[in-house]
Amino acid sequence: MTARLASYDHGSSEFPLVYTTVGELFDATAEKFPDTECVVSVHQGARFTYREFREITDNLAKGLLSLGVRRGDRVGVWSINRWEWIAVQFATAKIGAVLLNVNPAYRTHELQYVLQQSGAATMILMDAFKSSAYKKMLCEICPEIPLSQPGDLHAANLPELRNVVLMDGAEPGTFGLAALIEAGRQRPDDELRAITSGLDPDDEINIQYTSGTTGFPKGVTLTHFNVGNNGRHIGDVMRLTERDRMCVPVPFYHCFGMVLSILACVTHGATVVIPAPVFDPEANLRTVAAEKCTALQGVPTMFIAALNLPTIANYDLHTLRTGIMAGAPCPIDTMREVISKMGMTEFVIAFGQTESSPVTTMTRIEDDLEHRVATVGRVMPMQEIKVIDPVSGETVPRGAQGEICFRGYNVMRRYYKNPEATAETIDAARWLHSGDLGVMNPDGYLKITGRLKEMVIRGGENLYPREIEEFLRRHPRVMDVYVIGVPDAKYGEELMAWVLPKNGDELTAEQLREFAKGKITHHKIPRYFKFVKTAADFPMTVTGKIQKFKMREIAVAELGLEAAAKIKTA
Repeated sequence: MTARLASYDHGSSEFPLVYTTVGELFDATAEKFPDTECVVSVHQGARFTYREFREITDNLAKGLLSLGVRRGDRVGVWSINRWEWIAVQFATAKIGAVLLNVNPAYRTHELQYVLQQSGAATMILMDAFKSSAYKKMLCEICPEIPLSQPGDLHAANLPELRNVVLMDGAEPGTFGLAALIEAGRQRPDDELRAITSGLDPDDEINIQYTSGTTGFPKGVTLTHFNVGNNGRHIGDVMRLTERDRMCVPVPFYHCFGMVLSILACVTHGATVVIPAPVFDPEANLRTVAAEKCTALQGVPTMFIAALNLPTIANYDLHTLRTGIMAGAPCPIDTMREVISKMGMTEFVIAFGQTESSPVTTMTRIEDDLEHRVATVGRVMPMQEIKVIDPVSGETVPRGAQGEICFRGYNVMRRYYKNPEATAETIDAARWLHSGDLGVMNPDGYLKITGRLKEMVIRGGENLYPREIEEFLRRHPRVMDVYVIGVPDAKYGEELMAWVLPKNGDELTAEQLREFAKGKITHHKIPRYFKFVKTAADFPMTVTGKIQKFKMREIAVAELGLEAAAKIKTA
């Protein structure tokens, strides 16, 4: 096999790397575009220029210093999309703290694990949103909070947690975010500047938890250098400038919100526009029209929801030119409709994973329609990609299927405090093994064909069956359970659990849903349940290994999901 024909490619140096920190990237943009709007939160009625937002983040950073937060300390943020989330992101970056992104959909079981595993010393959260009572849930696992003095928490379940900061105003045992920002005004700017300038771009800046195949989430640990450069390159490929205004309905806690959206904007002087606290298709279109947004981000289900709104023709979307669809396999017909019906003629597709900061391939604005709707693009600048035989490890010829691997500045530092999982994912040559299957075309464009691992992607959320299986096995009447993904026209995939009750007990889907409610995130609760009478009813090999692909085949037939299974994706 010659190098020319191998499934290997690398990005050119069209967009060079910058060796700086995220705080310095933000400050450089604020100095260049001080009067450009930085953040607009429509649902909060709040607007800030880069000059104004820099002042807020600087004061919040100094306020965190007054709480004793220092370089390397983990600071959790638990909230839906609001401007305060972004302020925390840059304030922590400026003092070298490690931002811990906590999924707003978490419940107590998941929250306790990530706070314990990360050793978070400070937690910043909102009070509540709809059915998610964030403060109440934190107090359930940490009842000492209201009985403690602010900043002097000593909790049995969370021994490293010291500070709790509420976005919506202080209560017993906590600090208020607004008061913390005000307190920061009293500390000298020179102190903060000295700290920011003394940070290393290779410092860890962020931990994002992904559900783990071991049954526990893994903390993907990223550096300033990782996410700062990835955000810059994403914005470069989208051709963002200070004249762009990006509508961001995707959650900030996820890389799609934090890197593809916020950092892509901030590194180019563009405006982050928050349409609603959580995804709302009508709010998206209303915001694009009112704020004259030029870009719109989303996972496929978000664009499908917008396209299906009967009121879509009522909104003036003529300012839209670009945006990213990512996070799940992208239906080809949906991509064509986004271009034709929403006017997003410079629309692009991105592919990657949190462990790669996250984007590794993107289509390009100048690509022809076929490349833009039938592939996930080519490798990003200053990165390498190859497709290997998952058994031999050899690079396969172009046009052959194999496992996709990445290498470059974007590869994560590690899974936090999990060297075994890190070694399983990143090999000795620093190649990150994605677990995704794909084919590299002769021209270097990539098409995703499947996954080696069992991960299920539901509406852009990565779900790992083993984590859900281990949770459901805690039910006193469950003997065994296996979770699979089945095709779904709306979300791409849905979860299904095959359950073996103990001793022939009667068990219902509703009983299991009630057991899981409030303990695990709602989208981890399977939509479908199938109950079997004996272990022999699970499809297995002659050696007793469960065959989940056969479970999926049976489920598709029994549930009548053949049409959803035939939807083509890039």
